[in-house]
Amino acid sequence: MATLGLASAALAHTPLCSCYDNGDGTVLCEGGFSDGSSASGVKMSVQDASGNVLIEGAIDENGEYSFDKPEGAFTVNFEGGEGHSIVIKSDEIY
Repeated sequence: MATLGLASAALAHTPLCSCYDNGDGTVLCEGGFSDGSSASGVKMSVQDASGNVLIEGAIDENGEYSFDKPEGAFTVNFEGGEGHSIVIKSDEIY
C-alpha cells in the first residue's frame, strides 16, 4: 500500500504560473497545471510589500488573470491549495 501512495504523489500535478508586464500599466498572468488540467477559478491575489491585499480575482477559463499594475513592490499569489501555491515578486515580472 505504501508503494501505491508514493506512486500517486509522483503523478500529482504541479502548479504553473507566469506573469508578464504588458507595458500599458497592466500585468497578465497565465496559470495552469503540469498535467494539462485547467486552473480556471484558482484564486489570485496581489499584495503590497507589507502583505496587504490590493487586488483579488481568479484565473479565467482561458487560463489568464489580468490586473492593473500597482505602484511600488508587490507580489502575485497563485493560490491553488495546499502544495499548489506560487508567489511571484514584482521584480521577476518583465
